[in-house]
Amino acid sequence: MKEFGHALVLGKFYPPHNGHHHLIETAAARSERTTVTVLAASAEKIPLEHRVRWLTETHATTPGVRIIGDLDDHPMDFDSDEVWSLHTELTKAVLARRAIADGEPGKAGVDVVFSSEKYGDELARRLGAQHVPVDLDRVTHPVSGTAVRTDPVANWHHLAPATQRGLGWKVVVGAESTGTTTLSTQLANHFGAPWIPEYGREHTEHKLAAARAFDTNATVDGLVWTLGDFEDVAREQERRIQSRTAPLVIADNDAFAATVWGERYLGFRPNLFLGTAPDLYLLTDHAGVPFEQDGWRDGEHLREWMTGLFERELTARGVPWLKLTEDRFATAVTAVEHLMRQDVTRGSRSRA
Repeated sequence: MKEFGHALVLGKFYPPHNGHHHLIETAAARSERTTVTVLAASAEKIPLEHRVRWLTETHATTPGVRIIGDLDDHPMDFDSDEVWSLHTELTKAVLARRAIADGEPGKAGVDVVFSSEKYGDELARRLGAQHVPVDLDRVTHPVSGTAVRTDPVANWHHLAPATQRGLGWKVVVGAESTGTTTLSTQLANHFGAPWIPEYGREHTEHKLAAARAFDTNATVDGLVWTLGDFEDVAREQERRIQSRTAPLVIADNDAFAATVWGERYLGFRPNLFLGTAPDLYLLTDHAGVPFEQDGWRDGEHLREWMTGLFERELTARGVPWLKLTEDRFATAVTAVEHLMRQDVTRGSRSRA
């Protein structure tokens, strides 16, 4: 039997950081049930559902914890009894949601509030509960949501992997046979960022090896491509990009490239899983770039068609993109530096 029956942990989690996780784990260790309420304002740029998802992933194995998000656009005024009442009633309504979901509406009340804020005393009093303060002076975890939003790179070590994946910048270099591998590796080395190679080439190598299990004389030109091939490539490329938790990730192409190759080999545009759009797509122009046939490339005559297709589709999807012609590396470095100076919240691009 634990010390408390039902605990409340309340906050904006904007974004979640290790101080928040310490608070939740502390509450869960001393309570049979812990309800974590994520209360977000509509004006805030990191979507509520993303914060809930990051917390849920991070605490998936924490016993008794339930993460619930809701909207709270009430003003903040700790000196106003009226404002306090608004927040308290909203908190009760969110607690009721968990009780109803658990099939126990009569158990919505809490007997303890765990918080790292001075307002925890008053909140607990209004809920008829005890207050347990946790690391009020931020000694155990010297971090805040404001600090993370202001300088995510400097505070990266204070974030759980789920949040890191959501807040990291993803830059993709495309299209095919236009120097993407060279440029993307240069950028990764310059910024000290993880580099994600193009999975499509690796898949082709595996596909040829499989074909030679049936015919030792099989060649790349004789491979039979199916819709499933391009689905596999798209999903694996996206998985590799999203699995990295660095502040900046540089990828040689992404899932979108599989749709272009699908149109080339299948004769129609496949409706493939594209995952999350990158923060910036650097489109390398084919003009002025020598074509190097290494035994795996499809043909120089396709490059102009592919460049035009990428331009149209990136625009249609609303993906931020920049076409690189002259001084490609210098231009790309400037563009990435500008991207990373933006506020970490940067609107709807925040990732799940």
